[in-house]
Amino acid sequence: MAVVEPSSSLEILVRGPEGFFIWNGPPFPSGEPGVKLDRVPCTSAKFSDDGSKLMVTKSDSVISIFDCKTLTEIRSFDVPNVLAAVISPCGTYLQTFQKCSSPQHKNVVLWKIENGESAYQLFQKNMTKVTWPSVHFSSDETVACRLATNEIQFFDPRDFSKGFVNRLRVPGVAALELSKAPGSYVAAFVPESKGMPASVQIYACGKDLQSQPVARRSFFRCSTVQLSWNSGSTGLLVVVQSDVDKTNQSYYGESKLNYLTTDGVHEGLVPLRKEGPIHDVQWSYSGKEFAVVYGFMPAMATVFDKKCNPLLELGTGPYNTIRWNPLGNFICLAGFGNLPGDMAFWDYREKKQLGTTRAELSVTSEWSPDGRYFMTATTAPRLQVDNGVKVFHHNGSLYFKKMFDRLYQVDWKPESVEKFGDIEDLVKAVGSVKIDEAKLPGKGSKATQAVPKATQAVSKAAQAIPKATPANPPAAKPAAYRPPHAKAAAVVQAELFGGSPSGELSKNALKNKKKREKKKQAEAASAAGGS
Repeated sequence: MAVVEPSSSLEILVRGPEGFFIWNGPPFPSGEPGVKLDRVPCTSAKFSDDGSKLMVTKSDSVISIFDCKTLTEIRSFDVPNVLAAVISPCGTYLQTFQKCSSPQHKNVVLWKIENGESAYQLFQKNMTKVTWPSVHFSSDETVACRLATNEIQFFDPRDFSKGFVNRLRVPGVAALELSKAPGSYVAAFVPESKGMPASVQIYACGKDLQSQPVARRSFFRCSTVQLSWNSGSTGLLVVVQSDVDKTNQSYYGESKLNYLTTDGVHEGLVPLRKEGPIHDVQWSYSGKEFAVVYGFMPAMATVFDKKCNPLLELGTGPYNTIRWNPLGNFICLAGFGNLPGDMAFWDYREKKQLGTTRAELSVTSEWSPDGRYFMTATTAPRLQVDNGVKVFHHNGSLYFKKMFDRLYQVDWKPESVEKFGDIEDLVKAVGSVKIDEAKLPGKGSKATQAVPKATQAVSKAAQAIPKATPANPPAAKPAAYRPPHAKAAAVVQAELFGGSPSGELSKNALKNKKKREKKKQAEAASAAGGS
């Protein structure tokens, strides 16, 4: 396998109580990271998705924009009583939310960073995780839209002064998710209402805007959903979460993983081999496969292709997190949160485990843009003690560790994946995985097929799934624990009845046993002769 050359362009943002500073990323020639930008006072900092801009909130009214190439401040916005701010994926727009004083006050403002002027304004009564940001952009900023009552409104991203140029009516819509580049589809979630099931619907947007969905999936017992598009905008993963588990197996409710494609070929459940919650799911960068961590502990982890066929089993363990590196060749399987922090690193192309380690109390974790390093951090306010950052090699060996009295945030600066490797190698690697199609679960099936048949197909297909061999084989199962009084009782019994503590008979005991057996045989023979 080709080794990616070290890149000097990696950068790490570190934020503490006194502000943020930027490190030069690994490798560290002297063992310690060099400081590329000295401490800047702030209350929050966030890179744009393409890594071109850095949004820095300096107070409750001042927001600054930094150019990431020169690390200099290029624009400052004075926004009184600002409660939230977000930067667009390509760093073109800044969106702010202010305290609402009256309906006439348009408290959501979209600023053009290039000239510092307001591009669009609207009124929004309150802000929630679902309703913020108000204006959504595709990752390439070719499509912009917002969620309104019973409809989705589309804008021209190059000229917001036109207002919304198209509208898509979706009665009861409560959340939306634009597809990634190309931003040609939008997924809309409609919750349960008056006995009608909840649904997720996919619509074509942009020039191909249509009123009828290209794909649709309905489900009962649905409280919330998590929508995840792949790269290429061909598939959508939907994690359906219910607050109540009617089987009483989980206090936290139940969850199901659904998969929809924009061509309508697949609309149904992903065939999982174990019951339990969906802990985490992530697409590879190529968009050709996805990995899922699921089931009651110990959880299972499986890699599927874009047709929902299982490609690789990553085993079971105390895991609830999966991270696929940007180049698609390494996978980190981890158990964070209320789990002890075990991590297993896999080489996806070679289908083998590279190593295991542990990162206790980790709050955040992510691969570097070049896919060679994995960083975990323990941050406040989630944890007030043992704050620090760790950087691991792709095989799990610890490369760097630094502790802080108080640490709020640690982030890699985003970089383009094409800068570090060729994604075509991954596409060829996925195509090299051969599976017997006759044994695959749900081949050519849709959501209308019965679930029990799909479950039987999954069990039959288990033998067709390649299982990678861990680098560290599990240790032999230890013997059962015997308390001290049981051991003493075995010794006493051996003394009284002629046995030994290990369970073997002594010579005298064996001789007496043979005499008893001969006596029984003689009695049985005499009884047979008398009759």
